[in-house]
Amino acid sequence: MSTCELVVLFGPPAVGKMTVGRAVCERSHFRLFHNHHTIEPLHEIFGQQSPAFRTLNGEFRRRVIEEAAAHGVPLVVTTVWNLAGEGDAAYLRDLIAPYVDRGLSVRFVELYADLATRLDRNAGTDRLAAKPSKRDLAASDAHVREREATFTMNTSPDRPLPGDRVLADFPHLRLDTTHLSPEEAAARILAG
Repeated sequence: MSTCELVVLFGPPAVGKMTVGRAVCERSHFRLFHNHHTIEPLHEIFGQQSPAFRTLNGEFRRRVIEEAAAHGVPLVVTTVWNLAGEGDAAYLRDLIAPYVDRGLSVRFVELYADLATRLDRNAGTDRLAAKPSKRDLAASDAHVREREATFTMNTSPDRPLPGDRVLADFPHLRLDTTHLSPEEAAARILAG
């Protein structure tokens, strides 16, 4: 995977995006830009439900990716993506555009695991250390369940979604992380 310059790791909350991203970066030239790099400072100042949070979070992520592409920084980016949302599909296309526009390769890696596994991982010490906004476990578990009920965060051949149109243009690897260690997932990502 030496020609890939941007890996977008997506999937539901607590599926292992940050942990797998770290494992990829430890074994390669990639750098990790996980979604909580922007969420945590903005959450602390504005709270996640405010318009300022939503505006700045999107802008900061775009700017980091723009600068990384402009300076040839290979990134692993993590995100929770509602594949059923037209707006989310447009946002993802816009987010990866700096790499695409420069002719740099982009690859999507989808992680999935069942809800029980994700709820168990939600209380992991590594996750809580990196994501202070998740330390209220009752609220964090409620967030995982709410996203499960309202978002479509994984692909399915049975239902075409707006996100599928984005994925059709790029290499796409789907990994079940239920029984896969972060190191095993990283090895598969880097081999592909």
